[in-house]
Amino acid sequence: MALRLKDQLVGQVVDGRYEVLSRIAAGGMATVYLAADARLGRQVALKVMHPHLAADEVFVDRFAREARSAARLSHPGVVGVYDQGAEGGTVYLAMEHVPGRTLRDVLTERGALTAGEALAVVTAMLDALASAHRSDLVHRDVKPENILVGLDGRLRVADFGLARAASASTTAASVLIGTVAYLAPELVTQGRADARADVYAVGVVLFELLTGSLPFTGDVPAQVAYAHV
Repeated sequence: MALRLKDQLVGQVVDGRYEVLSRIAAGGMATVYLAADARLGRQVALKVMHPHLAADEVFVDRFAREARSAARLSHPGVVGVYDQGAEGGTVYLAMEHVPGRTLRDVLTERGALTAGEALAVVTAMLDALASAHRSDLVHRDVKPENILVGLDGRLRVADFGLARAASASTTAASVLIGTVAYLAPELVTQGRADARADVYAVGVVLFELLTGSLPFTGDVPAQVAYAHV
């Protein structure tokens, strides 16, 4: 699916404004592209939702509301949200482009970090999350893949609100299948959570940074999810 999206969008102009230059990454919810904003003359990260989500009207409505909330955040540790829109079957989010890599890439390359390095990472994460929590915005999908490490070494938290938008979709279960390792117990048992769920997820990330492994594993996602309870 991601390759098909790439073939369709690279070289195209989305919504009369964003020229898609290349594909950066693909995940369970979307494919992320490097794009040139013709209106403001800058490069952005363009997150394009996968077709099964873009076709879900409930998801698209929630996605738009969550994007507006995320756009109000202003913090050096949070990836900025610039724009959100839809053109035909393409539903997108234009965000700050952060050249570098993800915290997952760092873990894959290095394995466990030193205690000092791990504490520096989670301190930066908690500072960014606290800013969002003061604005009543909960991330709900904190994990190494959503922590960007810039070329300057600064950490930024990405994808605020997307997990909450996905929870409104009829395909939410498939979207969250890859993130069960970081789910707080109340998200597993009740499907809802507040800022404390983000703090719990940071604790799981800290465990992984210090040990190079996750606290809970299993053969199927449900087994991992309920190990948190």
